[in-house]
Amino acid sequence: MNRTLDFYEPIKQELNEVEESLFKLSDVSVDCVSPLLSHLFQVQGKKMRPAITILSSKLFPSSREEPLLMAGAVELLHLATLIHDDTVDDASTRRGRATIASLWGPQVAVLVGDYIFATSATFVCDTNNIRVIRRFSETIMELSTGELMEQFSLFDWRQTRKQYEDRIYNKTACLFSTSGESGAVLSKAPESVVQSMKNYGKYLGMAFQVIDDILDFEAAASEMGKPVGNDLVQGILTLPGMLLLERYPDDNPIVSLFEGKDEEKHLKMALDMLHNSDVIHNSYSVAEGFARQATEAISDMPESAYKRSLMEIAAYSVERQN
Repeated sequence: MNRTLDFYEPIKQELNEVEESLFKLSDVSVDCVSPLLSHLFQVQGKKMRPAITILSSKLFPSSREEPLLMAGAVELLHLATLIHDDTVDDASTRRGRATIASLWGPQVAVLVGDYIFATSATFVCDTNNIRVIRRFSETIMELSTGELMEQFSLFDWRQTRKQYEDRIYNKTACLFSTSGESGAVLSKAPESVVQSMKNYGKYLGMAFQVIDDILDFEAAASEMGKPVGNDLVQGILTLPGMLLLERYPDDNPIVSLFEGKDEEKHLKMALDMLHNSDVIHNSYSVAEGFARQATEAISDMPESAYKRSLMEIAAYSVERQN
């Protein structure tokens, strides 16, 4: 792991095993594939989704092997979506490193994303659990739906909060939800625990994405790897922008920006209005509400180091700076 977060300590060994299993995928016989996979796996993320799968499986531990397979699968699925996202967005860097699309071209990037998608499916099939296999397939559909929803809502400043929440559930929260649910299913936990972990993951993922959307306005470009306000420039309306439109419905610079009028001027106006109002504060309140729902979902579970880690992950999701 590229860094140690305290809440991963109870499952540090398991996460290391998952990471090692992914690195081994780079050792393939096809010469052109190996460097692509090596580049991909060297870009280390937070590993939150596999961590949730493993922690969920530890609440009522049964088999160890299947949850680790699933943890690898959800991380691979996440990586595949990032490759496709970067390609669609024409992003040159990801976490400080050049994207596959920028180094090898978009055609290669799409194919590598497909390769990783397929590989993730083989991991899930090896669990031999039809419920988990089905849920994983549904998750791929939901992730694709989220990206399509985003593409077909670009530069539409009339979107509703409900549309936004549906979009970020499909784009992000569904995979968090599947991570929690599948870990519990594979550990043969009671159905009540399975549903609790499903809900925990859902609300955690919602909080995580809202914070991502806030950081697009708050974090330095060096921290997020993209310019401040990039979502607005790309025509993506997120929660802070929605709240700003609600607060200032008349002559709002976001409307002018989305209509293609003097991008630099209206972006600066929008950023100034955001930072001179309580919109960012209110956006954090929404994220905190989702994180609170996540912790409430598992509040009745027996106390353990694993439950504490899940609680700490929820807190971290709204405190992080990148």
